[in-house]
Amino acid sequence: ALALIMIDILFQNKNFIVAVKPAGISSQSDNSGGEDMTALLKKQTGSDIFPVHRLDKVTGGVMLYAKNSAAAAKFAKIAADGCFIKRYFAVVAGKPEKSAARLEDFLIFDKYSGKSAIVESSVKGAKKAVLEYTQKETVFSGGTEYSLLDVRLFTGRTHQIRAQLSHIGFPIVGDGKYGSKTKAPLALWSYEADFPASESEHIFRASPPEIFPWNIFESIKNKGDEK
Repeated sequence: ALALIMIDILFQNKNFIVAVKPAGISSQSDNSGGEDMTALLKKQTGSDIFPVHRLDKVTGGVMLYAKNSAAAAKFAKIAADGCFIKRYFAVVAGKPEKSAARLEDFLIFDKYSGKSAIVESSVKGAKKAVLEYTQKETVFSGGTEYSLLDVRLFTGRTHQIRAQLSHIGFPIVGDGKYGSKTKAPLALWSYEADFPASESEHIFRASPPEIFPWNIFESIKNKGDEK
């Protein structure tokens, strides 16, 4: 029998639901035949569920779903207008030269390799990718230096954070696909979603699970205690 996966729901009303996606579950139905968030939330709440954005299967964290097509269209417009703010924690090995930076690149996703590559803007199909990161903390663990980055996403390209950080020489810990040498769960977590809805601003946060590569950072532990 399939184990029943209970999704952590942070908030819901008649128009939308904010939930915490576990790493390893698809954001929406795909061809893998595995469980996905839309089906799980539908089963758990009895509501129709419409995806508004997506997270990679291997990435967990805060996600927004609409409960009706009108709300889905409204959130699509909010996202297009740049008013849907998503923040992530990422752990990288080493310490970036700049403690804060804005990365602007052009990405193209190659479905054969299943990877996004950074290309010249003139390449057909290339899409602009923009993020900003701030280095929060750097620690030594097991003889290696690790840095915790706070990433704000301005565009939602496939594997964007993973590809852009790898391109500057700092692949995310556990991300073998983009060059990490560390065997660990992927250290990328969507910790905050901030968007306007029902005439007010909504900010939702969720701390990453207590497993390496997260539990070596005090700032994450402290943040978890604030909840």
